[in-house]
Amino acid sequence: METNAIAFVGLCDEFCRQMEGAREAERDEFIDSMLRLLPRIYISAFDISPDVYLDQEVYIDQALEEDYYDAVRRNVESLFGPDDVYLEVFEEDMKYSDTPVAVSISEGLADLFQVFYNFINTVRDTTDETVSLALQSVAEDFRGYWSQTLCNTFRAINHLKTNTL
Repeated sequence: METNAIAFVGLCDEFCRQMEGAREAERDEFIDSMLRLLPRIYISAFDISPDVYLDQEVYIDQALEEDYYDAVRRNVESLFGPDDVYLEVFEEDMKYSDTPVAVSISEGLADLFQVFYNFINTVRDTTDETVSLALQSVAEDFRGYWSQTLCNTFRAINHLKTNTL
């Protein structure tokens, strides 16, 4: 497995541990950890070498149960309180709306948690071929979906950090 892929797996694992620990976290420490992790995850995902792409259809099993997703999301929502909701201009529905579209940091982070949790569970204790297939899948999803979620959520968290000093 190439160095970028190893870094990506490690960052995803660290992100999941931070999310799972949000209930006991201090808000400022959680914000700081997200501001450190999210750009590194973005860069690592962006830099996953194209040679991991295989010509096979790839599917990552959904290991994350809905109840656990909701519990993690609620813990993050509680951590941010009223600052959890922000107006999003890059939301697809915004094109068709006369009013601003409100989204939540906790939902964006929970959506990322779902991607990374499922990925980590797929690559844990498996073959190099399965890891390559999982990397292909997560990289394709990065380009088509979760890169925008990561950037939007990062922007909102950065706003909290820089406007509450």
